[in-house]
Amino acid sequence: MAKQTTKGRKSRSAARFGPRYGRKSRKLVADLEEKSKASYDCPSCNRNRVTRTSTAIWSCSKCGYTFAGGSFVPETSLGRSVLRSLKKTLEVD
Repeated sequence: MAKQTTKGRKSRSAARFGPRYGRKSRKLVADLEEKSKASYDCPSCNRNRVTRTSTAIWSCSKCGYTFAGGSFVPETSLGRSVLRSLKKTLEVD
């Protein structure tokens, strides 16, 4: 008997859409929902307790630290590059 593959499975949390909207759109939605519902490290206490409160609002359930970040992840790639350039300018001065 052949082993059953994952072909034909619905895409994770976006399975609620059924066959609508296309495979790529459902996959993108599922990826974004996984990122937004995951827990991240707190910049204040360094524990893995940061969760998304609202759009771009993140809070740590351990220390209560609340901060603004990206819509789906607490730190965006653009934000990281801005911090890097700020550190360089502060080191030069």
